[in-house]
Amino acid sequence: MKCRQCGFENKKGAKFCTKCGGSLSHAPVETSEKSNSTKYIIIALIAVIILLVGVIGYFALAGDDSSSSADEASQEADVSQAVDSVESDDSDDDVQTQVVSSNQESEAKSWVSIGSYSGEGSGSKTVVVPSGKIMVKLSAYPIKNYATNHLYVSGSNGESGGVDWGSKSAVETRSDSFTYTSSSDETFTIDYYETVSWNVEFYRYQ
Repeated sequence: MKCRQCGFENKKGAKFCTKCGGSLSHAPVETSEKSNSTKYIIIALIAVIILLVGVIGYFALAGDDSSSSADEASQEADVSQAVDSVESDDSDDDVQTQVVSSNQESEAKSWVSIGSYSGEGSGSKTVVVPSGKIMVKLSAYPIKNYATNHLYVSGSNGESGGVDWGSKSAVETRSDSFTYTSSSDETFTIDYYETVSWNVEFYRYQ
């Protein structure tokens, strides 16, 4: 067996070198082999760790992308809802504005009295009524036991209305009304006969 220290060839099975006394044990070789095995194991562990880190990093990035996509989708949905809400509010405002405008118009215009005339007995009266949408209301109460009692209102535009009583009519107040529209002033004649009282009123829609 050859000595590893001095190179002297010793007998097989010898434990120490005859020349230099050095140990002929193979322990160093075994140690070297064990050291090499340990290195391989460490390298393999490092490779596994690197692989695990890479896999974990990949899934982490994939999770972030998915989360970002979900966040973006959520943000887009929120923006869409906000736009719809604004449009809905604008629509509601338009409806409210229309309702308010309609109410204002209805409040702005109404039947306004432009003349009231009354009397008793028999006779006639002429009045001038201005242009516009006009409504005429009239009523009268007759003297008893007459068959010719009446109240007539007639205009130069052909519009007219009135009340009268026959010989067998009940003695009571009677009323009538009519409406017309004219672009110019109109002259009306109020003719009344044998009345206890009568009344004629003119209204304009304004």
